[in-house]
Parts: sequence; structure tokens; C-alpha cells
Amino acid sequence: MARRRRTSGFEDLVTVLARLPWWVCLAIALVAWLVLHSIATAPVDTSQVLTANDMGSVLRGQMIRAFALVGQYFVPMTCVIAAIASVASRRHRKKLINDVQAATQPGKAIDGLDWRQFEQLVGEAFRRQGYSITETGGNGPDGGIDLILRKDGEKYLVQCKHWRSLKVGVAVIREFFGAMAVEGAAGGFVVTSGRFTKEAQDFASGRNIQLIDGPILKQWIAQHKSQPSKAPPAPTTLVTPEQPQVPSCPQCNAPMIKRTAKRGANAGNVFWGCSEYPRCRAIVSI
Repeated sequence: MARRRRTSGFEDLVTVLARLPWWVCLAIALVAWLVLHSIATAPVDTSQVLTANDMGSVLRGQMIRAFALVGQYFVPMTCVIAAIASVASRRHRKKLINDVQAATQPGKAIDGLDWRQFEQLVGEAFRRQGYSITETGGNGPDGGIDLILRKDGEKYLVQCKHWRSLKVGVAVIREFFGAMAVEGAAGGFVVTSGRFTKEAQDFASGRNIQLIDGPILKQWIAQHKSQPSKAPPAPTTLVTPEQPQVPSCPQCNAPMIKRTAKRGANAGNVFWGCSEYPRCRAIVSI
């Protein structure tokens, strides 16, 4: 495994903050500026006569004020850079999973990823299932909790194993189960691009640990492949039979009612009769 490149404290801070949603980074930047700016611009009381015992507190206050003078710009700037990095990282994950989905052979596309890209791919797959994701960074390609999931108030852990040639054994699952107990997680997932041994599957059974091997992971990614949007159906016009217009009485202008003659030469015929009958006996033929 290649030696990890040394990073500065500033880079490490940006990396940690970039794991948060971009809006959280901006909220931290705003709060930090308000707090540090109020400290940096607070008036200093020079009217009191200081004694030797007061010098220690005065020096501490000056140090805090000096830190606030610099920090009111440095901390928000760091958070803004982290927010930009968070947005760029989110786009990178979307592109990563879309590229795997578009590949003619997704299995080879997954095998071609490095361990960091594999973790990002797995995280995006869980995100598309409705989980909120927190990346912990793990301990490199060989161990550690890589993702913390939250959904419906429950906490879940994820460990990624980008092992193509080796099967994930029971020792890994035992260690992961211990980490779940320490973290108080409701469940967990161990995801690999390869396979699990029979002993690992038996140990995970009944312990709320889901083992996701390479074929299952490929199915997950295929299930969330974006479908082309369909054009909305044309609005359906409800056709109702045309209703005859109700005439007004030619004598009293009251609305007329359709009636049927019951006797006489016109028995059975339909006609309009005045609604004021028997006061008004006007009729209109239909």
C-alpha cells in the first residue's frame, strides 16, 4: 500500500468539515464570524489600575483577543472552502455512480475503482436509498468504520471491503459486531466487491448485520439507475352529454319542468310545463 501523503493542519480541517453538508459549513462560518468578531471588537477597559495579580488574566484576555482578530477571518474562510469542497465531492459521487451505471460491464467498472472511490460509491448508493451519510474516513483500505448512516432516528454503521481476490472472513464480521456494540448502532452493513465466507455469513445471521457482496451491490446500483423522464399524459377532457336548455314560461317567466302527458290524444308525449302549475297552465312543445 502506498504511503499516505503528509497533510497540513489546514488541509485536515478542511477535509473534516467537507464531510458535512455544505449548508452546515456555511452555518458554522456565520456563527464563528459573529462570535469571534464580537470578541475582537469588544472595548478594552483601561480605566482600572491593575495589580500584579491581575496581570495573568489580562494576558489571557489579550491572547484571546489576538486569536479572535485572526480567527474572525480564518475560521469562516476555512468553512467556506470546506462548503465548496463538500459540493464538489457530492457532484463527484453522483458522477461516480452514474459512470458505473452507464458502464457496459458494471462489475469491471467497480473492480477498477480504488478503495476510496469504492467507499464513495457505496455511500452514494445508501444515500439514494434515503439514508443520511456521515463519512468517517475509516482507517484506510483494510479496516475501520467507513460510513455512519441515519434513517428514521436509527443509527447504522458501514464497513467497506474492496477485496477482489480474497473472501471476507468471520474475523472481520466479529470485529465489526464489536464496533456496533460500542457505538450503540441499531444495525450495520459490511459491503465488499468480492464474496463472504460461509463462516462470516453464519455469524452475521441473526445479529442485524447485512452482508452485501459484489453481485448484490451491482443490483443496488442498477435499481437506482435514473430512468428517462416520461412526458406527462395529455389532459383528458371529460365529455358529458349535452343537456337541453330549460326554457322560461312564456306567460309568467318562471322556469319550466319537463312533463309527460298521461291522458288525452297526446298521452305519452313529453312537453315543458310551467313550474307554477296549477296557477299557470302554460306549456311548450319539445
